[in-house]
Amino acid sequence: MTMPAMQVDAAARPPRIGLLDMARGVALIAMASYHFSWDMEFMGYLAPGTAETGWLKIYARAIATTFLFIVGVSLVLSSTPAIRWPSFWKRFGMIAAAAAAISIATRIAMPDGWIYFGILHCIAVLTLIGIVFIRLPLAVTLVVALALLGAWIIDNFGPPGLLRSSFFDSRYLAWIGLAAMPERSNDYVPLFPWATPFFAGLSFASIAVRTRLPQRLAALGTGSWWPARLGRHSLVFYLIHQPVLIAIAYGLSLLVPPPTQDPAETYLRQCNSTCVMQQGEALCRSFCQCTLAKLQAQNLLIPLQANEIDVQKDERVQTLVTECSAEAE
Repeated sequence: MTMPAMQVDAAARPPRIGLLDMARGVALIAMASYHFSWDMEFMGYLAPGTAETGWLKIYARAIATTFLFIVGVSLVLSSTPAIRWPSFWKRFGMIAAAAAAISIATRIAMPDGWIYFGILHCIAVLTLIGIVFIRLPLAVTLVVALALLGAWIIDNFGPPGLLRSSFFDSRYLAWIGLAAMPERSNDYVPLFPWATPFFAGLSFASIAVRTRLPQRLAALGTGSWWPARLGRHSLVFYLIHQPVLIAIAYGLSLLVPPPTQDPAETYLRQCNSTCVMQQGEALCRSFCQCTLAKLQAQNLLIPLQANEIDVQKDERVQTLVTECSAEAE
């Protein structure tokens, strides 16, 4: 007698790996701790730019890398031995809906830095791309992963701006990841270079299922640990953690008001933290000092920080940005 097709399919599926759930749970906790530092900066307890520079910047990138690697691994495991399309579309729909909700909410709450392509947007698009590669030979996925890694090395250590162009700066194209100076966002995770850890996860998991590594990892029995239980509800945690943390930071500000920040120092930190994401530190220092001086000379600094000026439309700001860009170069 032969087993029914559904039983055969279930028997061939990789087991749930508690270690993977635990890694996802630890990444969620790390993400929450980073976001709380951002909230404390937003409320004025930390100096402007703290969460986007130094070791916190490295910390944030390590967290995002871990998440996207796990997404790639999980996509392969959930699609082995065959893609279960109803489950796939359900997961994709939940992620896409959550990403859209975050864009709408941040567009209303913080229009100057709303999230037009954050981590959930990136995961949603990479999920669609990844499901295509799962059906292709492993060699193709490995080549793409290596090509992305090579492009990342060139972008970071090669000639400045070699892979980037101002053509991609608008929000409609910045999600690709080739923008020279993308429009500001409080969570910007474009396809490049963030597809790199995702494709690394796809490649690793595709090799792993050929060696029965999932079965050996599942035997470790870590699924009952609380970080693993948390990791099984990652999307829910992601959606609720930030409102809770902001509420805590806001409540703290009512009890212990943050110290008053110097407007010039605040501007320089914010300007530099945004600029160095795409440009050299020396160029950014020159550019930010120049714009600060011109903003102060025209009495525009305080209105700018109070969000009374639309930097994208105000001709005075656009003129001084153009002048300072030319001087910095």
